[in-house]
Amino acid sequence: MSKKIQGSCTTILVGKDASIDGSTIISRNDDGHEALDPQRFIVVQPEDQPRKYQSVISKVQVDLPDNPMRYTSIPNSILTNGIWPAAGINSENVAMSATETITTNSRVLGFDPLVDGGIGEEDLVTLVLPYIHSAKEGVERLGSLLEEFGTYETNGIAFSDHNEVWWLETIGGHHWAAVRIPDDAYVVAPNRMNIDDFDFDSADTLCSSDLKDVIAKYNLNPDFEGYNLRHIFGSATIKDTVYNNPRAWYGQSYFNPDLIQDIDDQDLPFICFANRKISIEDVKYVLSSHFENTEYDPYGNGTEDEKQLLRPIGINRNHNVHILQIRNNVPADISGIHWLAYGANTFNTVVPFYSNVNDTPESYKDANGTFNMNNMYWLSCTTALLGDTDYDLYVDLRDTIELEAMGAYRKIQNDTDAEFSSSSDVKKYLQNANEKLANESFTRQTKLLGDMVILGSEHMKLRYNLND
Repeated sequence: MSKKIQGSCTTILVGKDASIDGSTIISRNDDGHEALDPQRFIVVQPEDQPRKYQSVISKVQVDLPDNPMRYTSIPNSILTNGIWPAAGINSENVAMSATETITTNSRVLGFDPLVDGGIGEEDLVTLVLPYIHSAKEGVERLGSLLEEFGTYETNGIAFSDHNEVWWLETIGGHHWAAVRIPDDAYVVAPNRMNIDDFDFDSADTLCSSDLKDVIAKYNLNPDFEGYNLRHIFGSATIKDTVYNNPRAWYGQSYFNPDLIQDIDDQDLPFICFANRKISIEDVKYVLSSHFENTEYDPYGNGTEDEKQLLRPIGINRNHNVHILQIRNNVPADISGIHWLAYGANTFNTVVPFYSNVNDTPESYKDANGTFNMNNMYWLSCTTALLGDTDYDLYVDLRDTIELEAMGAYRKIQNDTDAEFSSSSDVKKYLQNANEKLANESFTRQTKLLGDMVILGSEHMKLRYNLND
């Protein structure tokens, strides 16, 4: 079975009491194996949702209900390997991000092997998001699909609504477990099995019905007491110490600067509590980070071995970053915000698009697989590529533009919120706001690239000065 490898993402989850404005937040870098993978930002209408779904990769066929809801989506532009919707918010203000590729071990695969003809990342948003009315319902629907069809990969999936954030991890071919994230907590989840302590009797956990029994039957628990699912179902490899654990360490160090932990610790906590309330800007910073102010920064002052030792969070293989925010301080019609940016996160800005719309801005809609500087995906990728040639030279320009851009986006959003009236044509009103946001973003990204070209031209190697 030919697969498109997508094993490189980083997820951040924030409960409503841990966020600065009482929102729930689920977010992820949608990374891939290739540096470039052109993206779309679209709205899927009920009439466009399939009733009989067939996966491109596994060929699995799934009959879908006749009552889908509208939802935003970030699928691939090139559909050779399927749709790969990545994330979205539906018309009930329920959000989903799928998936964070995670780890497993041979003991798990020995009792529940992966299923070649099962469902996977290509399929999950399409199969689940249009049919759920709460985050918990998303867990339950996905869990039942996993049990029925199986999966060919191990993944972590996030769900949220206005009140709750849930995290589900697949286990083997047919099993799964999920945790409701405490309202005052956050999570940084890299590409490993992340759930640690698990209480089978808690109202804040869900799992496949026989999960506790198979742990006993197949002697899976290495601990003398309790159930640590990372220990039971996950990995603790050398690769984790350079590829996964450092990303959790860096994110947790940012949200809790007083926390002293080892960078390669295999037991970094799953559920964490920040020393302050978390903003969208905080989430974006961590999802863009590359171990700044450490010797492991690829753009820093460490040795060449140190700079190449660890896998950064912000990387050339970031295809998009999405931050799905369900707000509780505004009317439901304007509650869902699908923050979005394209390309490597080092030189982009994340834009707060309203999700209650029928269409998306042209510059974000489809990169078409053909290089086009009038498209935000390609403009962002070009800016990141130039920035990578001399990060120290360009980073101040980036910081200035990002500060000014986020202020401009928030001004548009604040004005849109303040002038909102449910008696108007809501979707048209919000689409107009999204157009303003897209135009603002495109103008500022273009200016950033232009400023970088002007500055960089003075530092080209192809130069010669002789009193001229």
